[in-house]
Amino acid sequence: MTASPFIDFHLRTRFVFGCGTLTQLTSLVGELGFTRTLVVADAGIVAAGYASSVAALLRDAGLVPSFFHSFDANPDSDMVEAGRRVAAAAGVDSIVAIGGGSSLDCAKGINFVLTNGGTMKDYWGHGKAAKPMLPSIGIPTTAGTGSEAQQYAIISDPQTHVKMACGDEKAAFRVAILDPELTISQPRQLTAVTGYDAVSHAVESFVTSKRTAMSDLFAREGWRLLESHYERVLANPADRDARSAMLLGSHEAGIAIEQSMLGATHACANPLTALYGTTHGVAIALMLPHVVRWNSEVVGERYADLLRASNRSDVNPGESVAARLEELARAGGLPRRLRDAGVRREDLESLSVAAGKQWTGTFNPRAFDADAALALYDRAF
Repeated sequence: MTASPFIDFHLRTRFVFGCGTLTQLTSLVGELGFTRTLVVADAGIVAAGYASSVAALLRDAGLVPSFFHSFDANPDSDMVEAGRRVAAAAGVDSIVAIGGGSSLDCAKGINFVLTNGGTMKDYWGHGKAAKPMLPSIGIPTTAGTGSEAQQYAIISDPQTHVKMACGDEKAAFRVAILDPELTISQPRQLTAVTGYDAVSHAVESFVTSKRTAMSDLFAREGWRLLESHYERVLANPADRDARSAMLLGSHEAGIAIEQSMLGATHACANPLTALYGTTHGVAIALMLPHVVRWNSEVVGERYADLLRASNRSDVNPGESVAARLEELARAGGLPRRLRDAGVRREDLESLSVAAGKQWTGTFNPRAFDADAALALYDRAF
């Protein structure tokens, strides 16, 4: 084992899992002492009726909910500040976030600036919140980011569109409610995009230079659940067993990220979103197979371990994992080449410079810099 033997492991977020567990919100807010709660939910969640369901459960518990919905798929620090103003005016003592990664990240961002002041840029990095933060509950409606299991909020800079990873143990949700029923109504394309992102978290966190024995446990099991149910949930969106496996696998991959971080795939994906507005999961699908093939020169045995977890084997495990990832992308209808996603070849150099500066690239098992990013973009083009 080449990973560092030092482990500091603590599950900061309790999770409640199972169909129908959203109703547990009423008792959970009582346990945590919530009285005035900010509900953070994106517009799609409001339209689907989930925000009103949460509000009804909170009122049943005797709480007074306030609401914030004014943010988009890539929440930026201006949107977070708008949410802070709503929360401050309502005098909230707690936060409930429901939705995909944007809702969960925005809620964590609001918590940072509401309790500690300043702007999100002040918390770029780790451990920069000096004061206590409000207790919060995260309710994911997609099997994707695993944000409900993480202490980091990914918030964009509104001027540069650079994604800032702002982390602090105090920002972690106290409880995550994992109710597969909430994922059934999402469009097939959203299932495909977010599900592929979750797969990438399991794959990348399993091979990073920062990995530990504990991250291995969650990444391996996350991969097993996600790889074996991704196509199944796309074929039958109402399959509750498949939905359950995807949601739990996504959460486990999120736990793995907390221990091991991510790698070159995410480092290459973020500039695509910043420059072109490429959906994060699409950008991940464009890059992940190429990164796996490139990394396999130094971590081929790790990919062999993933294959064994999914009852597969191959003499060339890196190629086999990459080919399987391409199969999943095809099943999800995700683009295979950068040019198919509207990327211009003349932009590859500037993209590679930006990718080489990404924090996640520092955890890649193979040394990663702008030159490496350019080679990977070229392979993906």
